[in-house]
Amino acid sequence: MPMPATVYRFGPYELRTRTLELYKHGTRLKLRPQPFQILNALLQRQEDVVTREELRELLWSSETFVDFEHGLNTSIKELRSLLSDSASQPRYIETLPRRGYRFIARVEEVQTPSIFAENSKETGEALEAPTRTNSLARLVLALLSSCAIALAAWVAWKHFYAKNAVPAIRSIAVLPMQNLSADAAQQYFADGMTDELITDLAKVSALRVISRTSVMRYKDTKKGLPEIARELNVDAIVEGSVMRSGNRVRITAQLLHAPTDKHLWADTYERDLGDVLRLQNEVAQTIAQQVRAQLTPQQEARFRSARVVNPEAYEAYLRGRYYLSNQYTMAQPLNMAKSYFEESIRKDPGFALAYSGLADSYVYLAFYGRGLLPPDRAYKSAKEALRKAVELDDSIGEIHDTLGLLNWRFEWNWDAAEREFNRAIALAPSYSCAHEDRADYLSFMGRRADALAEIAKSNELDPGPSSAMTESAAYYQLREYESLVEAGRRGVASYPNEWVEHRDLGAGYEGTGKPLEAISEYEKAIEMSNGDPDVSASLAHAFAAIGRKPEAEKILRDLERKAKSAYVSPYTIATVYAGLGQKDKAFEWLERAYQQRSLDLSWYIKADLRIDNLRSDPRFEALLRGIGLPPTYALPVPSTATRIFR
Repeated sequence: MPMPATVYRFGPYELRTRTLELYKHGTRLKLRPQPFQILNALLQRQEDVVTREELRELLWSSETFVDFEHGLNTSIKELRSLLSDSASQPRYIETLPRRGYRFIARVEEVQTPSIFAENSKETGEALEAPTRTNSLARLVLALLSSCAIALAAWVAWKHFYAKNAVPAIRSIAVLPMQNLSADAAQQYFADGMTDELITDLAKVSALRVISRTSVMRYKDTKKGLPEIARELNVDAIVEGSVMRSGNRVRITAQLLHAPTDKHLWADTYERDLGDVLRLQNEVAQTIAQQVRAQLTPQQEARFRSARVVNPEAYEAYLRGRYYLSNQYTMAQPLNMAKSYFEESIRKDPGFALAYSGLADSYVYLAFYGRGLLPPDRAYKSAKEALRKAVELDDSIGEIHDTLGLLNWRFEWNWDAAEREFNRAIALAPSYSCAHEDRADYLSFMGRRADALAEIAKSNELDPGPSSAMTESAAYYQLREYESLVEAGRRGVASYPNEWVEHRDLGAGYEGTGKPLEAISEYEKAIEMSNGDPDVSASLAHAFAAIGRKPEAEKILRDLERKAKSAYVSPYTIATVYAGLGQKDKAFEWLERAYQQRSLDLSWYIKADLRIDNLRSDPRFEALLRGIGLPPTYALPVPSTATRIFR
C-alpha cells in the first residue's frame, strides 16, 4: 500500500516531504538537499533534541569529513536565514551547545493519504451494500463505473504530468560552486570544480552551456535565479557546493528550471581526490540525463573513460588553471600557471589535461609575456606539450583549439588551423574559447559572414561583457573601425583595468580619424601593461600621424635599445619606421620579422593600418606570398623562411 506523504506546517511555512520542497505563504523557497534533510529530521522529532551525531549519521557517511562541523553549521545558518530565525532568540530552531538542535515552534502535521487507498475503501463499501439490480443493469453500471474511473485516472495523470513534467531544457548555466571547506583558501578549488563541470557539459552537443567568464560574475550574487536566467538566456541552472578535506571531496549539485525556480534534481557525490575526474563526468552525465539531452555514443564513451589522477597533480593543475583563467594577459600570473602545470606533470606524467594547460601557458606567454619567453621557444615548448597531450587523449577539445592557434599564428598553415578549430568545436560544442578563436581566424581570413556568425554563436555561450574582446578582435581584422570603437567602449566600461581593452579602443579611434582619443587610450594601455612594446609602437604611429615626430622617434630609439637585451618583435619596430615614412627601414625590419616567423605577421599583416603606406610596394606583395597569403591563397606555405626582399 502506498505510504502517505507528510506535510509539516509551522508559522507561514510548509514543508512537503513528497516533493522535497519548503514553502512560505505559498511561495517555494530555494533549499539545498542537506538543509532540507536537517529540517525534516527536526520536524519529525519536534520538541525533542536531535543530536549532532545523529545528524552526522543522517547526512554524512561513516567516512566522515573532518570539516563535518563546518558543513553542519553552514546548513543550520542557511535554514535560519530562510526562516528569518535567530540563534540568540530562536523562534524555530534552538541550539543546545555541544549536544544538537531542537525545533521549538508549534507544528501541524498533515497526512495526505494515497488516492488508491481512498478508492479501495469506497469500493469495499459499495460491494457490501445490498442490491436488487438485474444482471444487465449490473453490467451496464459496471461498464459506466469503469469508464468513470478510467476518465478520472486519465484526468489525474494529465494533471500530475502537466505539473511535474520536466520542461524542455536546451540551455544551461553552472553557477559558481560554493566553497564549504573549512579553509577559505580552497576557493580556487571550488572555482576549478565549477570550470571542470562547465567543460564536461560543454561536450554535450544537445545543450548550450554558458562559459565560465559569464557565470563567474554571479559569485556571491543576491540576484534570484529567474533574473539570472533572463540575463544569461538559459532554461536551467545548476548550483551547488564543494567540500574538501584532505584527499576527500564532496560535490552537492542541484538542477533548477530557471524561469520558474522549480527544483528538478539534486544529489551528492563523494570521492577520493584521485577519482575526481570520474566524479565530474558522473555529475555532468547525470545532469545531461536529467534534462533529457541526447548523448552520442562518442560522448557517452568519453564520459566513461575518465582515469584516476594523482591528487597532488590534480591540485597543481587546478591552481594553474586558476592563474591562466583569471590573469592571462599578465606575465607574472602566466609564469605561475606554467610552473603549476609543470608540477602537475611531474606528479602525474600521464595527465593529459596538464599538458594541455602547459601548452596554453606557453602560447599566452608568447602573446602577452613581453619578452619573457621568445616566440620560437614558446612555440616549440607548446608544440611538444600538445604532442604529448594528443598521445594521451585525443578527445579533449581544448587541445585541438590550441593546435588551431599554433597552426595559424606560428606555422602559417591556414587549412590545418581551420581543421583544428572545427575539431575542437565538434568535441566540445559549447567550448566558448574555440568559438572565439575561430571567429578571430575567420576574420583574419576575410570571411566576414562566417566570422560574424561565429561571433553570434560565441555571444550565445558568453553573453557577458567579456564578449566585447572577441568582437573587438574580429572588427579589427575586418577593419570595421566604427564597430571596433563601439565594442572597445563596452570592453573598457566592463574591464577598465584591462590594458588590452584600451589598446583595442585606441585602434578604433585611430581608424576613425580620431588620433587624440587614440593617443589617450594607448597611453592608458602602456601604463597598465608596464610598457607593452606593441602599444608603444601604436602610440608612436599616432604621434607621427599628427606631426609629433620627435616623440615618435624617442619611442623608436627606446624600442631599438630594448631589443638589444630582450625580445621585441621586429614587426613592432617596422610599424614605427612605416609611420615615420622610412619605408626601406620598415621593410628591413619586416624581413627580420619574416625570418623569425614573428607572431605579429599572422595577426597584423592584413589589417594593420600602421603599415598601410607599405601595401602598394612590390616588396609587400612578396611578403604576402612568403607567408602563404597571396590574393588567391593558392601558394603553399614555405617550410623554411628564405629571404624574400631583393
